[in-house]
Amino acid sequence: MRRGVVFAAFLALAGAAQADPFRVATYHTELDRRGPGLLLADILDREEQVVAVADVIAHVAPDVLHLAGFDHDLENHALTAFRALLAEKGQTYPFAYAPGPNTGVQSGVDLDGNGYSDGAADAQGYGRFTGQGGMAVLSKYPLGAPRDFSDFLWTDLPANIAPMGDAGPFPSAEARAVQRLSSVGHWAVPVTREDQTFELLVWHGNTPVFDGPEDLNGRRGADEARFWQLLLNGDLPFAKPARPVVIAGVSNIDPVDGDGRHEAMQALLEDARLRDPKPVSAGGVAAANPAHVGDPAQDTAVFDQPEPGNLRVDYVLPDVGLTLVDTGVFWPAPDDPMAKVVATASRHRMVWVDLLFP
Repeated sequence: MRRGVVFAAFLALAGAAQADPFRVATYHTELDRRGPGLLLADILDREEQVVAVADVIAHVAPDVLHLAGFDHDLENHALTAFRALLAEKGQTYPFAYAPGPNTGVQSGVDLDGNGYSDGAADAQGYGRFTGQGGMAVLSKYPLGAPRDFSDFLWTDLPANIAPMGDAGPFPSAEARAVQRLSSVGHWAVPVTREDQTFELLVWHGNTPVFDGPEDLNGRRGADEARFWQLLLNGDLPFAKPARPVVIAGVSNIDPVDGDGRHEAMQALLEDARLRDPKPVSAGGVAAANPAHVGDPAQDTAVFDQPEPGNLRVDYVLPDVGLTLVDTGVFWPAPDDPMAKVVATASRHRMVWVDLLFP
């Protein structure tokens, strides 16, 4: 009899463990430096911003984390050192995916129309060196075989809105023929927890400024966001993701405020296959821009006031087939002990969701 009671208790505990939610987050760390190797040096030296970013991650403690704005090197030395720092703070991520991004990969072509072909803006993604401001996926759960769509050409995206000039594609037909869609990357990474798997879809879209009236950057960023809907539709030359999915990343597009093509972000947020969890924070409310239309509680990044002002540009959008337990933007109120750490770490705030498999 006693053995049966113990066994029943064991089953109850096992069921409770299975029901524990898992946390997925995206965080634009702004851990990009002006030259190769500098981020690794800062990590090893425990530079203030590096430590602050690690403290934020340790505080939120995501199970699966999309890191943006993190310099990539050929053998991922910086990422390995950063994972060691996170382990020191109690967050161990045994699984990682971080291939080379498009940033700093020279195209050999004048991509921005300034008459030169060797600048940072002539790379497939803006970068002073190869890998500047890349991204990574860190996970406490095993990762399956990932897919990297980062070399997909912009011109091959159906109904793309790449700019046209008076004489044809802007800045040239030659540029259009080689320009990739991804500013940094588009990846699909299967994540398995126990015996259930979701596909994590991550990206870091182009900022919709620093160009001319042709709106090259804004148009590209909008199409980068639209890529996911076309992929889910089966409208691209790739297999559709296995659902459920979680889309996570930095679109650099607020759905209503600031620059950027708002309709592209609105379409993704309103896609019936996804759930917009509408995460909020006390810090966003405290830093509100009264001229903005959007809810400041949902803002995720601190930009110059009054323009563009704080914006919602970082997202985690879970599949409607997953159960949403909780969500938030980690932006503490000004009197919170973590507020200074968060401000030191990055202009962007971590966005997270807690989920359950059905």
